[in-house]
Amino acid sequence: MKKEILINATSNEIRIALTEDSKLTEFFVESPDQERNVGDIYLGKVWKVMAGIRAAFINLGFPQDAFLHFSDINTLDDTLLSEEDTDIEDEEDEENDQPASRANSTESKIKLNPANLERGQDIIVQITKEPVGKKGVRVTSKISLPGRYLVLIPFGKRTGISKKIYNPREKYRLRKIVRSMLPKGFGIIIRTVAMNQDEKLIREDLNTLITEWNSIEAKLKTAKSPSLLYKDATTTSSVMRDILKEDVSKIVVDSKKLHKEIKNYLDRTSPGFAERLELYNGNQPLFDVFNVERQLNDSLNKKVWVKGAGYIVIETTEAMTVIDVNSGKYAKNQEQELNSLNTNIEAAKEIVRQIRLRDIGGIIVIDFIDLYEERSRKKLYEEIRKEFRKDRAKVTVLPMSEFGLVQITRQRIRQSILHAISDQCPLCSGTGHVQSRVGFTTEIERWLQRYKGSSHKHKLILKLNPLLYGYMKAGFPSKLGKLKMKYFTRFKVAEDDLLALDDFKFIDRKTGKDITAEFND
Repeated sequence: MKKEILINATSNEIRIALTEDSKLTEFFVESPDQERNVGDIYLGKVWKVMAGIRAAFINLGFPQDAFLHFSDINTLDDTLLSEEDTDIEDEEDEENDQPASRANSTESKIKLNPANLERGQDIIVQITKEPVGKKGVRVTSKISLPGRYLVLIPFGKRTGISKKIYNPREKYRLRKIVRSMLPKGFGIIIRTVAMNQDEKLIREDLNTLITEWNSIEAKLKTAKSPSLLYKDATTTSSVMRDILKEDVSKIVVDSKKLHKEIKNYLDRTSPGFAERLELYNGNQPLFDVFNVERQLNDSLNKKVWVKGAGYIVIETTEAMTVIDVNSGKYAKNQEQELNSLNTNIEAAKEIVRQIRLRDIGGIIVIDFIDLYEERSRKKLYEEIRKEFRKDRAKVTVLPMSEFGLVQITRQRIRQSILHAISDQCPLCSGTGHVQSRVGFTTEIERWLQRYKGSSHKHKLILKLNPLLYGYMKAGFPSKLGKLKMKYFTRFKVAEDDLLALDDFKFIDRKTGKDITAEFND
């Protein structure tokens, strides 16, 4: 499989695309409005402890408080796994089993027992998930600092190594390198990319991480909550750190400045990859040349065609994402069961790609075409699991149910691509539907009826969306004119571009106060 990383930089944003055999599979956006905060470390203040849901809400200075589940509170025995290297071999480091005095001053800021969390106390936390909708960020007190080859675990006492490093001699070599210089009071995870790397590079990576943690501890001595202690890498740097592996054949950048920054990073941390970095100077946009722009636009559609296997429909609700598989006109084989299985397998490959590309997290339910034989269901299940092995996020897949449904849970870390590259429709507020114009007129009439039946007397201004303004003012007498005469009420009418198509406001002309809610249902 040919993997390529394509980086397009403009004055407003940086877009990063990962392709596999020329198919877009992952996409990242970095802009001033969408600053990455996963990995950032804060000194927060406990705002509320809710034992009923086994969680606490932490004030980090954000509009919404951060969510800290009791299972994410460090107990000094835990080891936090990075997003990429969740599958590790873990063993206790006997020479490093007691936290040193270095950590004691920092630990005084942390309550380790969930039952002892109290409102107003300070706590060090790290952001693990970006805010989604009205939910704030999710945090953990199991702090980790990821590097290119290692993940440093302050307050840890375990040495972990990726299970993807199979060679026993290589495992022994890497553990020996790390243990020879790891200070007491720290744990460590050896990442997959450390395999067969020069000892000097691994030592430099560890020294850098220890220096970063020492800087965090220095800030902590004078910090007042809530405050930022550590800012993790930018989106571009994190992609180079976490995604760049031996299977990436090419990195193409269309910005001289960014090309220089990435080259310096590769020369310092991964010299062998520097020759794979290319500067694009073509006349056509980079994403057009590599067919990324079209695939990106397709990712916003609910309906996605699958070559030779019908189409899928992706619907996202607040609770879950539902995907429906349809055969379309696909009828390659007369045998119904085999035909359905082939369609489902091809659809499954595209579904997994779309899930990764759109970065869909949480609960996912897929309604496949009915399969009646158990061996067909099992084969489809194995194909789905096989495709998800390419995914860096944690995924759990359940076998197909009797109703032909496959249930999936996928780790949610950041907002989906839909939220990253599009805004909610101001006319329908994201529902896809607006109230009919007749129903809208009736709603205004009901408001006027309630207002007329009260003792209030205001000089009014009615604000409407420009499209509805034209509709309500059309004709003679106009619809608004009829309402004024029917309820013996005088009011001025004004346009408001910020109002949705199914919304209106009545304003008190004297005070400028919005009184709409006073006479709603």
